[in-house]
Amino acid sequence: MNSYKFTLVFLSFFLFFSCKTRENLVYFQTAGSADSSSLNKNYTPFIKTDDFLSVTVTCDDVESAAPFNLPLSGNSTFNNGYLIGNPAAFGYLVDEKGEIKLPILGLIKVAGLSRMQAVALIEKRLNDYLKNPVVQIQIQNYKITVLGEVKNPGTFKIPNERITILEAIGLAGDLKPTGVRKNILVVRDVNGIKKEYRIDLTSKDIFNSSVYYLTQNDVVYVEPNPTARYESTLVGKTASIIISVTSLIITTITLITRQ
Repeated sequence: MNSYKFTLVFLSFFLFFSCKTRENLVYFQTAGSADSSSLNKNYTPFIKTDDFLSVTVTCDDVESAAPFNLPLSGNSTFNNGYLIGNPAAFGYLVDEKGEIKLPILGLIKVAGLSRMQAVALIEKRLNDYLKNPVVQIQIQNYKITVLGEVKNPGTFKIPNERITILEAIGLAGDLKPTGVRKNILVVRDVNGIKKEYRIDLTSKDIFNSSVYYLTQNDVVYVEPNPTARYESTLVGKTASIIISVTSLIITTITLITRQ
């Protein structure tokens, strides 16, 4: 009977902690379906101050477009007359007024515009000089940083126009089991002011969050759970050693007193 009771208590504790583990680790636990189609359609990244843009101008007459482009540069060297390396175009830093200075066109305010809006604005200005101008713009410093309880923390450069927080976590190798999934911190610069947002990865409401899509220079931080915080302390790091030494001492004393 005592063995039966012990087994029953053990199974109860096992099931309880198994449920708590699932609650803490599994993503998107809330019921119902998540429809992010409207969010996907409405999301638009905007150019910000301190963004570094590459701007390339072409038109029907290639030679006519050349004065509107910066010269090529990069880590290129010559070896016996052969070019080595990949040249890259200079870029334009968006200044504190939200402007970039283009050859011939001069200052153009692009901060607050989407990439396509900036393209349309520059192409309109170029119509006075070129026939059928085509402008290509890319944000060169579009990067996000993922820190904390992830497998591969770091800063990641994003080649396209947008990235979701889930994709960012995927780039960082996913969360460790010790990462708190219900309180992910996103730090974002909004007009020079740092703002903090908290999201819960275990809820499907994440798809409707204002930080589901990350913007350039966002920082994502995953905090450690209490166990990880304890293990990182001096007591936590030495606890196993202390327990082992104490156990050895007790065993030694027991053996001595029995003799």
